[in-house]
Amino acid sequence: MRRPSLAIALVVLASLALPACGSADTTSGPTSAGAPTTGSSEARGDAAASAKRGVALKRIGSFSEPVYVTGAPGFPQLLFVVEQSGRIVVLENDKRLAKPFLDIRGPVNDGGEQGLLSVAFPPDYARSKRFYVYYTAASGAITVDEFRRGSATRALPGSRRNVISIPHAENENHNGGQLQFLGDLLFLGTGDGGSGGDPPNNAQNRNVLLGKLLRIDPRPSGGRPYTVPSSNPFVGRPGRDEIYSYGLRNPFRFSFDTVTGGPPRIAIGDVGQNRIEEIDYTTVGRANGANFGWDAFEGFAPYTEDSGGTPDPGGTVKPIFAYQHSRGGSCSITGGYVVADRNLRSLYRRYVYADFCEGELRSLVPHLGRASDDRKLGLSVSSPSGFGEDTRHRLYVTSLEGPVYRLVPR
Repeated sequence: MRRPSLAIALVVLASLALPACGSADTTSGPTSAGAPTTGSSEARGDAAASAKRGVALKRIGSFSEPVYVTGAPGFPQLLFVVEQSGRIVVLENDKRLAKPFLDIRGPVNDGGEQGLLSVAFPPDYARSKRFYVYYTAASGAITVDEFRRGSATRALPGSRRNVISIPHAENENHNGGQLQFLGDLLFLGTGDGGSGGDPPNNAQNRNVLLGKLLRIDPRPSGGRPYTVPSSNPFVGRPGRDEIYSYGLRNPFRFSFDTVTGGPPRIAIGDVGQNRIEEIDYTTVGRANGANFGWDAFEGFAPYTEDSGGTPDPGGTVKPIFAYQHSRGGSCSITGGYVVADRNLRSLYRRYVYADFCEGELRSLVPHLGRASDDRKLGLSVSSPSGFGEDTRHRLYVTSLEGPVYRLVPR
């Protein structure tokens, strides 16, 4: 029997039953997508706010449990939609092609929090033809493989090369799931290994790769499947060389902010335990060696619940924003992007995110100290499982129930 979908995977506790989420608007054209489910003044106000801010959702298609969407450098007409079961569907000028770009349902262990969770194309993809996928294998291992394309719209399944496999056999939850390139280097966010409260204290253990942000050069060299930049913080010091940051619970989605100005910044939506969801935001340089605090902290609060947490190690990086589960029936943050699409004038340089159970899209102004002006967009998507950008920096959101939407100006 098929295990529960990612809906259960993304909640803060594996045993927590999901509350009902609001339905997404399923019309095919641009819509205000926050069609109020009640006649309350708050609902009317959200819809009015959306209209005033000039943002709408345009449905570009329906898929099988989509979890991520992205573009590929050199191919601006193409869009790639990741389906949890192990397929990557390709759209050309918003038209879905009959054959998938990649189908690896065989090796992918699909269900719960497991499955094919993201894809990343390096900056030289047009020339090198190589790309990378993040999935959970039959053993439960977090796996990153390299593939090559055979044509613009079809990958070569036989080109598979394993880059890294991280043991994750004990629990099925907290697998992380994101790949992102910054320059030629590949970042990946791994979960702490599952259960509640991180019983083995993996996130604070610099000798294991769980509960971390990793940075590698995924190209083979000297007989090794990947190399580690010498500037990684634990090269030549105690700790695994691949680790870039640690102290994360389940960084299911993270992204880079290259539009705010100054050095690049990273935004991490780190899923909380029983009470609090958080957004971590700092410069990529300051993230080098940073400890984001789990499981000494959940959000800003000391963590003392399941497994008791760990003592405050000192010097942890605090989130810029956190919210309680009591906010609108929330349960699990789905991290998004700092908007780089200038056509979305009211959202430009704002961070857009969602909560899996709330279903409402929200935005805030990210700062290196604290975020400001957190607010609803007046747009709702049922079971938001991920965000993504294409090569023109247009922003997308996926619903685990099937639809994928592009945020567009009204």
